Amino acid sequence: MIPSVNADNPGGRPSPFAAAFLSLVFPGLGHLYARRPARALAFAAPPLLGLALLAGLLVNAATRDMLKVSVFDPSVLDAILAIDVVLFLYRLVAIVDAYRCARQAQALAGFAEGGLGLGSISVAGVVAVVLVMGMAHVALARYDRIAHDTIMAVTSDQPTNPVATATPGGSQPAASAAAVTPQPQATPIPWDGGRLNVLLVGVDQRPADQTFNTDTMIVASIDPATGQVSMFSIPRDFEQIPLPPSWPAASYYGGVYPNKINSIWTAAESQPNLWPGTDANRGVTALKGTIGYLLGINIPYYVEVNFSGFRQVVDTLGGVTIDVQLPVTDFDYPTDDGRGAIKLYIPPGIQHMNGEQALAYARSRHATSDFDRSQRQQRVITSLRQQTDVLSFLNPNKLDALGQALRNAVHTDFPRNQLPQLVSLVEKANTTNMTSLVFTPPEYAVQCPAAECVVHYWLHPIVPAIQQAVAQALSSNPATAETRAKLAAENASILVENGSGIAGQATNVSAYLASLGLRTSIPSANGGRAPGGVRPGTVVTFYNGSEAKMPETVKVLESALGVKIQTANDPGVTANAIVVTGTGTPQYSAPPTG
Repeated sequence: MIPSVNADNPGGRPSPFAAAFLSLVFPGLGHLYARRPARALAFAAPPLLGLALLAGLLVNAATRDMLKVSVFDPSVLDAILAIDVVLFLYRLVAIVDAYRCARQAQALAGFAEGGLGLGSISVAGVVAVVLVMGMAHVALARYDRIAHDTIMAVTSDQPTNPVATATPGGSQPAASAAAVTPQPQATPIPWDGGRLNVLLVGVDQRPADQTFNTDTMIVASIDPATGQVSMFSIPRDFEQIPLPPSWPAASYYGGVYPNKINSIWTAAESQPNLWPGTDANRGVTALKGTIGYLLGINIPYYVEVNFSGFRQVVDTLGGVTIDVQLPVTDFDYPTDDGRGAIKLYIPPGIQHMNGEQALAYARSRHATSDFDRSQRQQRVITSLRQQTDVLSFLNPNKLDALGQALRNAVHTDFPRNQLPQLVSLVEKANTTNMTSLVFTPPEYAVQCPAAECVVHYWLHPIVPAIQQAVAQALSSNPATAETRAKLAAENASILVENGSGIAGQATNVSAYLASLGLRTSIPSANGGRAPGGVRPGTVVTFYNGSEAKMPETVKVLESALGVKIQTANDPGVTANAIVVTGTGTPQYSAPPTG
């Protein structure tokens, strides 16, 4: 109970310090304590109305989600900073005015603080109250500016990797680049809110390098209506890639780019009159346009990740847990810290990795194929997405370090004013049942002859097959969506074992079945090899009566693999089904669509 002001009762006289402190807790409380109810109501009304409005907005789940992602808009962050300043000034006026009202109440009661001690203590207390309040507002402003500056840096006009002028390797036509007459530039169509295709670029630029190659190129496609995700990995060894006919580069190179696709960014920077775009974005514009033309889709935006900064991002997020389906061994893994090459081994199974380990898992290629590396890179991306909530980026304890890490590692040309839409889309993306394609030979590319591959490894894309596979993966099919929903409800656990002795076969079959919506994994024992030696064909076995509870899973497995299931009882088998491949198992890549 707030005591009354009574000149005969010194204990009832309002303390100016207490009035100031109560106004710190909430504007108007100090005035109510000083027996100024009208002023109390005047100061309390605006924040009460603001809180009531905010509570009303938070009642609706859609509005809550909208507010959560809106902080990724720099203009919203500017507005938050302005509100923070206004609130500070408002609360400062409330504190000082409550202090004055209490002093006036004391004067009216015939009591004045005498001596230096009481007056000084009271004023010092008010100053302390103001400082405490100011620190809170300064902290909010600081976090706001970190987020604002990070977004501005990540979406700046300049990519994170400057490219020195250089001529790409490989054979060049004899014609002079300057002699080619520039033609109308082909530019991607901006996102209109429908299906979004984004090029994810991993840049492996070592400290001493003046140029870089885009060794990781993955197109992520998200359907806003269903949240369905498709990912397409572009092999870095693709050569003879068709170019859009309107580009001067198409005339210069004879219609196809003769060198490896991972050098196009550098080539465009080195020969600006051949490629579309501006000086600030020519490299990535050329890469987006070339890959989009190859896949037969529009790719309006890209996200570039520098491998060296990737480590810092993962470490700041607390690491990432990855289901390592097959062990990764590399006796010549390069490092960037002066240690030289090291021996790398990542065992199979569920592994929690720090930034350096996750980068090594995604980057290693000496002991495995580039196609296997592409699958591992997709697994790292999906694992990070599944384990990272948007609120992780707003954690005050991590915001400073994470902001610095993102500024060092990430760059995108996605429009700043549409970032909340992008974050919202990524939030609802369904990476559990995504379609994943790696364009491997012989279905999607012609590989160099064995003798020539020793000197120079290359792949020539089979464009019609690639575009057909992409079109099928992106086609919206209600029947396919219904099937995926049934599979998700059954949630069958399926092990895929290699019974053929062909390296990577279990990984390919597992990825193929996962793209259909099945939950698959490869056992860690024996590197995924099936016990009992080599088998002639595919065998699918359901254990312990699980086939009766999972009719859709049975149907999809039989249709996808072209076999009839077998059944068995074995209490020691915890999986619902085991798929064992054989020497006669087809090479699976693209999933069939209805």
